[in-house]
Parts: sequence; C-alpha cells; structure tokens
Amino acid sequence: MKAKVVTSILFLALSHNSLAAEGVVRMESRHSVAETIDKLEIILTGKGFSILNRINHGAAAKKAGVDLRDTQLLIFGNPKVGSPLMECQQSVAIDLPQKVLAIRDSEGRVWLSYNDPAYLKHRHGIEGCDALLEKVSNALRNITRSAIE
Repeated sequence: MKAKVVTSILFLALSHNSLAAEGVVRMESRHSVAETIDKLEIILTGKGFSILNRINHGAAAKKAGVDLRDTQLLIFGNPKVGSPLMECQQSVAIDLPQKVLAIRDSEGRVWLSYNDPAYLKHRHGIEGCDALLEKVSNALRNITRSAIE
C-alpha cells in the first residue's frame, strides 16, 4: 500500500512538472539571476554569438508598480546556426533568435530556461534536419550548464 501511494505521488509530481514545462529545458543555477545572465553573456560572446538584447523584466515591472521577482531574458543568435535552421523550416523564425530566461522563484532558487530544439522540431514540423537540431541542442546544453556552474 505504501509503495502504491509513493508511486502515485511521484507520478503526479512528474506529470505536473512535464505539463508546466512542455518544450522548455530548465536547470537550477548556483548564482543570482544577474550573475547567471552575466556568465551566459560572456560565454556566448566568446563563442561568436551576438547578444541582441537583455531584458530585465523585474526592473521594468518595478517601474510599473508591479512586484516581480528577479527575471531577466537574454536574446542572442548566430546567423550561421539560425539561418540553416530556418532553411529547414522557415516558420521556426518565430522562435529565433534564441532566448534564455533566468528567474528567481518564490523560494529564492534561480532557474535558467530555454526552448528545447526537439520541441521546436515538433512545433514546426521540421524534417530532415536532425543533425542540425542535435548540434543546436548540444550547444545550448553545454553553454547553459557552464553558466549555472
């Protein structure tokens, strides 16, 4: 009986988490939101990516009288990566350039999130570009892991 209850609770927890984060890769950072995005920006520019914008949603919300926990979005790209992906399926351009979000949750933990390229494949019906999507996925995973450590 006890094992059944534990299994049910685990199933519900995993189901809830996967529904909340469909298509999003999420990992916990050991740094503050600003430090995480700073590290990410340095790593990306070092790898030849262009930083297109850094949006501090928390600061903007404060100006509007809204108390939002620390939330920052970094928008970046590299035409050598994005253009071939758009060539595979032009509609993926709506999800490019790539974005990474850092937030501080209600418990003070910092989370880094980005769109999963596998989800973009499904969302846009991308065919015949698996190697490119895998390359993008690996690069995002390695870059974001470096930023959170």
